[in-house]
Amino acid sequence: MTAAKRKSRRITVGNVAIGGGAPVAVQSMTKTQTEETRATVAQIKKLEAAGCELIRIAVPNRRALKSFGEIREKIKIPVIADIHFNKELALGAFEHGADCVRVNPGNIGGRGEFRAVAIAARNLGRAVRIGVNSGSLDPKIKNNKRLSDSEKLVESALLYIETAEKAGLKNFKVSLKASDVLTTVAAYRGIARLTDAPLHVGVTEAGDAFSGAIKSGVGIGILLNEGIGDTIRVSLSAPPEAEVRAAWEILRSLGLRRRGVEIISCPTCSRTKTDIGALSERIREKTVAVTQPLRIAVMGCEVNGPGESEGADLALVMDRAGGARLYAAGKLARKVAARAAVAELLKEMDKLIRADAEGRPEEISCC
Repeated sequence: MTAAKRKSRRITVGNVAIGGGAPVAVQSMTKTQTEETRATVAQIKKLEAAGCELIRIAVPNRRALKSFGEIREKIKIPVIADIHFNKELALGAFEHGADCVRVNPGNIGGRGEFRAVAIAARNLGRAVRIGVNSGSLDPKIKNNKRLSDSEKLVESALLYIETAEKAGLKNFKVSLKASDVLTTVAAYRGIARLTDAPLHVGVTEAGDAFSGAIKSGVGIGILLNEGIGDTIRVSLSAPPEAEVRAAWEILRSLGLRRRGVEIISCPTCSRTKTDIGALSERIREKTVAVTQPLRIAVMGCEVNGPGESEGADLALVMDRAGGARLYAAGKLARKVAARAAVAELLKEMDKLIRADAEGRPEEISCC
């Protein structure tokens, strides 16, 4: 059972509310070269369609800053400029339309440099993310042997929280990321007791699409289940759409948010005569554009099939004779041939979506 959500103050990044009881927001980051404006815009629009609600773009130099401004004019979702080493780039990002800038306390140049960014954000009504990373801590904190790794992250964050608040900035969020899951969890638990600032949660440099998703699922899942976390990013060495998909799966598994199609499929055994993995993947590919929350069960035999079908919006239960039973809202709709099972499922799904869309200005089609 998920714990009561930690009380945090509400801030805004563009038109997205964060903290203060708002839904946990999903974030990702572009992986194109920022100077490649067309490719970056295309990637952001693809991410937005996948459910990304906040996008972060690296701004490593002035050429990228110019491109950042061009990109900002062509997209709708809030944009965060990722800044390291140079406060002037952070100030320039605000001028070019950034809704928020991410500043790393370990390399921005000190609290004085950060204060200038905080004052600019306050004056413009923009947001700041104080983004602490275990791999780029201030040397004085990093070399303090009295502190554990998680305590170093917390200490670094507290210094910059104090600076932001003294500058009159309230519209900021905080992250404390490490590539080690337990260090990350301990750091967020520590900071959660010491500030009411919203927390952006993630495990940094988590890994590839497989191992990274597992590490992120464990770390982010633990924290969200304890009520800690107002916005999340799953960091993967993979296409950014995989990050968004994983983030939504984490939120859905904890009952925090639902979006799109959830596929429940059996692991299969010798009773199964159908490749359930391939069948499930075909359904996922055909329904990737669906935003309405739906649960589909894809089961290989009659052992658990009928039971799982009762809790699903739609279900396919395959049989040993080469056919399938199609269920809708827990009731048997009809028997279908295995080769036509996906097509028949999609027809039934389209009926559900059309029924739900009645009276709305737009219809959502599944296929």
